[in-house]
Amino acid sequence: MNVLEWLFDAQLVIGGQVILWREIIGNLFGLASALGGLRRKVWAWPVGIIGNVLLFTVFLGAVFHTPNPVNLLGQAARQVMFIIVSIYGWVQWARHRQVSESAVDPKWAGSRNRIILAITLVGGTLILTPIFRALGSFEPVWADAWIFMGSLLATWGMAKGWTEFWLIWIAVDIVGVPLLVSAGYYASAFLYVFYGAFTLFGFITWMRVQRRAKLAEGVSQA
Repeated sequence: MNVLEWLFDAQLVIGGQVILWREIIGNLFGLASALGGLRRKVWAWPVGIIGNVLLFTVFLGAVFHTPNPVNLLGQAARQVMFIIVSIYGWVQWARHRQVSESAVDPKWAGSRNRIILAITLVGGTLILTPIFRALGSFEPVWADAWIFMGSLLATWGMAKGWTEFWLIWIAVDIVGVPLLVSAGYYASAFLYVFYGAFTLFGFITWMRVQRRAKLAEGVSQA
């Protein structure tokens, strides 16, 4: 076994439960990406992509012959989605950084976009649930579909600079924690709990940034 194979298969055993180190590391990259998003740093996107690649191999347990043979197709598919949307966000933030002091200026999505986000979240979940079920995803499949759609919309919202994207992440975490626990992905479930508190802090932080920007704009106009 070479070094790469050893790193790929490295495991941690806690209380009789086998956890892959790449599940832990992948989630830590995700956490670092969230921190970068909180601070509105361009590097948040490429760091997140690294975590997505690692977690893609984790959630297709039966395909990659991991100790956990459960396939969470929504969780795996959303890693691919993350990579695609993250490339878009990376480009958008990098362009904005060239003409501004920050990579993104937080703003509200607005009533129209909020309605579209809500309809897309619910509608997408209803559409994807039978598809994921037919492909053999872990039950309850609607939860897997909800997490996929919520993650897509939250990542898109982050790329657009909509402060509401933090609230979408909270909705994802509320469903994601019990699903991951029941599927045996304990490292991811634990970090989802932490993400929930972190995203609430992120929402408050971005609101404060908006408030300061508005006050500064008012002063400059006066």
